[in-house]
Amino acid sequence: MTFCLRAAFLSLLMIVASCAPVQERPVTATAREARSPVTILVSIDGFRPDYLQRGVTPNLSKLAAEGVTASMRPSFPSKTFPNHWSIVTGKRPDHNGIVANSMEDPRRPGETFTMASDDPFWWSEAEPLWVAAEKAGVRTATMFWPGSNVAWGGTRDPKWPNPITGGTRPSNWMQFNQAIGGDQRADAVIDWLRRPAETRPAFLTLYFDTVDTAGHQFGPDASQTRDAMAQVDRSIGQLVQQLAALGQPANLVIVSDHGMAATSTDRWIALDKVADPADYRVLESGPFASIYPVPGHEAKLEAALFTPRAHLTCWRKADIPARLHYGTNPRIPPYFCLADDGWLIEKTAPKEASTGGTHGYDNAAPDMAALFIASGPAIRRGMSVRPGFDNVDVYPFLARLIGIAPLPGDGDPATLDGLVTAP
Repeated sequence: MTFCLRAAFLSLLMIVASCAPVQERPVTATAREARSPVTILVSIDGFRPDYLQRGVTPNLSKLAAEGVTASMRPSFPSKTFPNHWSIVTGKRPDHNGIVANSMEDPRRPGETFTMASDDPFWWSEAEPLWVAAEKAGVRTATMFWPGSNVAWGGTRDPKWPNPITGGTRPSNWMQFNQAIGGDQRADAVIDWLRRPAETRPAFLTLYFDTVDTAGHQFGPDASQTRDAMAQVDRSIGQLVQQLAALGQPANLVIVSDHGMAATSTDRWIALDKVADPADYRVLESGPFASIYPVPGHEAKLEAALFTPRAHLTCWRKADIPARLHYGTNPRIPPYFCLADDGWLIEKTAPKEASTGGTHGYDNAAPDMAALFIASGPAIRRGMSVRPGFDNVDVYPFLARLIGIAPLPGDGDPATLDGLVTAP
């Protein structure tokens, strides 16, 4: 073979070799991480159980159909902070210390608890579930929940720049900010769950306030309130979709703290027409009034408060009906007046006509009922729950889902125990 022919032949071999298929190593599919189920406690403030029938909550309705749903009786008074604390402590307000959204304590004269108070003193009478979980080695995260920003068990020293020292918080928590939208809140939960297993929370909370806000401003039957329901439902649907995409099994327990009643200035009780304002001061008013007597004016005040009146009932603290489980805590005022459902007690008569909604009434009133939905791998599908069970029964149910021992409380573990599959 001549030199030219040999060169041509070698060139041809190089071209053929360059076109030959490359033998790649076999690719082994990466196994998806096997994730243990987490428990997510979701609160939709002010969401009545019958709101599910408004036709704007397909995601919540699907979760209810796939799991368990029932109406739930809030603790009295049917207010936001007392009931959120009841759910996560298993103790009614009389025993958990958060007896109202606004209150005083004889041990702290001159101070008033408000919904912005984070001093552990006010919250110390009952241990919340995330603290019990953290003590048991279970990581927690709270995307808002009343009290979850508190260093539980800590102390206040006003002489230090940061007066709260010590205490236990969730491993991850967010200070409440109403400007953070529902979708952002759901995204935050997913972001926490994207963490490595060693820093990933196993118990999380998520809180939505917009249904309650709309209900107060416009009333429970207003289109704006239905729009708020629909928006929260979309955020929960987004949460469910992202959990599935992440491959994260989750037991969702969705509750509300209370319902909502329609109100109007046509149904109004002016306290200054009931008793002489010189005889008392009012700390909180609305569905109920918490009343403190001016020293030495007790007899005159009682004569006025205890005169029978339509739509209003007043008691000495010790005489509040036993069925309300309310009246022994020192933070409850000496006199307590409760309006009929839909009526309002205020210091003076309104100057302008208005309508809206509120809560805080007798916890047995139908429109004060709260929502309960449970759905997930540890929840038996299609089980029935006694309607109107107490919200303190949720605490031992959650403790079992998380895998920790519940502290003694007012709830009955047997109420929801049958909803859980084998341990």
